[in-house]
Formats: sequence, C-alpha cells, structure tokens
Amino acid sequence: QVQLVESGGGLVQAGGSLRLSCAASGSIFSINVMGWYRQTPGKERELVGTLTGGASTNSANAMEGRFTISRDNAKNTVYLQMNSLKPEDTAVYYCYAEILSLGSRYRRNYWGQGTQVTVSS
Repeated sequence: QVQLVESGGGLVQAGGSLRLSCAASGSIFSINVMGWYRQTPGKERELVGTLTGGASTNSANAMEGRFTISRDNAKNTVYLQMNSLKPEDTAVYYCYAEILSLGSRYRRNYWGQGTQVTVSS
C-alpha cells in the first residue's frame, strides 16, 4: 500500500511563512510527479505546482514567486515553502503524487489527507 502523509499546516498571520511537507511511503517502485493542490469551500481544487522526477532534488516557484516547491527523491518527500502569505491563501492543501507501486504495471494518482492552512489578516 502507498500512503502520502502531510504535515506543517496551521494558523499564521498575513505576511508570515509556513512550510508543508509530504512524505510518500509503502510499496513504491518509482514516483513520477509530486506536488501540491489547494481547495477552499465551494471551489474546485486548484493546482499550486508540481515537480516531475529526475534530479535528486529540484524546485520550482509558484504563486507569483511567493511559494517554492521542492522535492527530495531520496526521501520520497515534497515540500511547499510558502512566504508572504495572504488571507486568500487560506485553504486545505493537498499533496499529490503519481506513483508506480511495486508489482504494478501502471502509475496511479495518490492524494494526501489534506492539511489546513489559515492566514489571518
């Protein structure tokens, strides 16, 4: 079985920072894509950003450069560093990964349980 476990959400004031982590574990052969989505009540899930496997570590910017997604393939972990947070960033943040499990022929999409990020004004 494969699991994605997130951590790092919470309450922060506007202008502050938070760092989310998501670790994949279980019967993993390889991970292609890892990244983050977010969702607010009544809205569709929104892409924050994803990274495709390759280098042992890589990163990309998102949300007008305020967020940085990074990945450590050796640890099967993806991070979301969020700086200069705004109240409109308040959402449940979901980790996402496209994983080929041991013994499987096809990759599957996996989601974390979600972690709440609340930014107060």
